[in-house]
Amino acid sequence: MVTQTRGCVGRPARAARASRGRTAKNRAPIPLRRPRSSKNASAVRPVGRRTEKPDRSWPSPSQLRPGSATEAQLVEQFVPLVKNVVGRLAMTLPPHVDGEELYSAGLSGLLNAVRNYNPRAGTAFETYARLRIRGAVLDELRRMDWVPRSVHSKARKVQAVMNQLEQKKGRPATESEMATALKLSAKDYRQWLEEIRPATFVCLDAAFHNGDFDDGITQYEGLADPRQENPVDGAFRREVSQFIAERLKALPDMQRKVLALYYFEDMRLREIAEAFGLTESRICQIHAQAILAIKSHLTKFDPLFA
Repeated sequence: MVTQTRGCVGRPARAARASRGRTAKNRAPIPLRRPRSSKNASAVRPVGRRTEKPDRSWPSPSQLRPGSATEAQLVEQFVPLVKNVVGRLAMTLPPHVDGEELYSAGLSGLLNAVRNYNPRAGTAFETYARLRIRGAVLDELRRMDWVPRSVHSKARKVQAVMNQLEQKKGRPATESEMATALKLSAKDYRQWLEEIRPATFVCLDAAFHNGDFDDGITQYEGLADPRQENPVDGAFRREVSQFIAERLKALPDMQRKVLALYYFEDMRLREIAEAFGLTESRICQIHAQAILAIKSHLTKFDPLFA
């Protein structure tokens, strides 16, 4: 009984194994997926990369003519985008940079983006406009910068080498160490330092903050012009000139002629003596008498002339 039971149980098991073997043997192989042809390779979207759909609501080129109402409406719609881009860039700029000029450059970049945008490229207009606005602002900054790019490159190189030497040695780098690290002579390194020396800028159009008063006056309006005469000094000079003119009228004719030839015609005393047929010493005496007469008259006007 036991043997029969084992035989009965074993036969179906062997039959099942044989059936699985024949099934696995006769099963058709799974075909491998072939790579797509190069014709359809461009249609494959890369995994993990975000693609944007074309903007079908974008106006047609016939509607976006330069100066059209549609163009003006689009520019006005995306003006906040210009403020956003310019505001982010202005945070990293020195205070002397004029934000209004950067904003104007950003508006120019937005207008170029509206005119050159291709809705079939698969990029949203806002993404494209940000790049054009940022590029226009950076171009304006380069135009405003009078320092050549070579000087900026040298400054970055010197700063990088200086940081490396300070981290390595734990102290500020000496001039000879910097020159050796830059593969320069000491003379050339000093020339680099002279070229990259920082400059101080003062914006004359910026608001002038004078203590507790903030009346909006600019630096240009608040700084004195050295070429302009002080009103008090000007009034004093004109009054003194009037006193001298009055005294000159009262001088003898010979003294007035000597003073005129000496101070206005730039003639020497010897030349004046030859013109009048007198000795040079006599012309000196006439000149000294005229000066003393004028000085005594001015002393009456102001004791400081004594």
